[in-house]
Amino acid sequence: MQYSLKDRIIALSGIFQATRLVQQIARTGMCEQAPFEASIKSIFAIDSATTEAIYDDAINVSHGTRALISQLGGTQTSNDTTKTRDIEITKYAIAVMVLERKLIKRNDLLTAIVDGITNAKAQLAHFPMTHDNVIANLANTYSDTISTLKPRIMVNGENNHISHPSNTNKIRALLLAAIRAAVLWRQCGGTRWQLLLNRKETLSQAQKLLNEQFSQTLH
Repeated sequence: MQYSLKDRIIALSGIFQATRLVQQIARTGMCEQAPFEASIKSIFAIDSATTEAIYDDAINVSHGTRALISQLGGTQTSNDTTKTRDIEITKYAIAVMVLERKLIKRNDLLTAIVDGITNAKAQLAHFPMTHDNVIANLANTYSDTISTLKPRIMVNGENNHISHPSNTNKIRALLLAAIRAAVLWRQCGGTRWQLLLNRKETLSQAQKLLNEQFSQTLH
């Protein structure tokens, strides 16, 4: 399959969306529900025909697109809090990319992740996708696999929020979603060097995608 720059931006948006939501939970104990559902749903989209189909539609990663633009130093008219550059989100995203590169060399962990996702998917016959039981299953999959790789992602925030079992599970499930987006980004031809060297092109395409997402909300 041929992948475009837009595909890579959608994948990057997926990474930044998940990591932004991790930050929200760690700092406030809550996160926005619609992007949370989109990120969790992407974990189950293993055999989607297109990049957009993984999130049902590119509009479902608009939260991440705004965060990506802000981290690249772009401007936007949205009143969303992601308009302010926050290096912590970028650190999380880079850490996810580093772990993904290590993960693809571990067939044992990849098999365990697929098995964990399959078990969680079976729960969807009885529970909504963001039910605590499903999220806990995904969180356990992250803990048993990706969390064993070094360096581990250290999430900063308020201890009373991070230590709450439900929030801990949501954070781990979102980090699994971020890893899934990083896999997609690599499959689309994305590299960290490319992100550094082609920042202006990436920013331009991200802003174009955000305009498309905004136009969709008006219809």
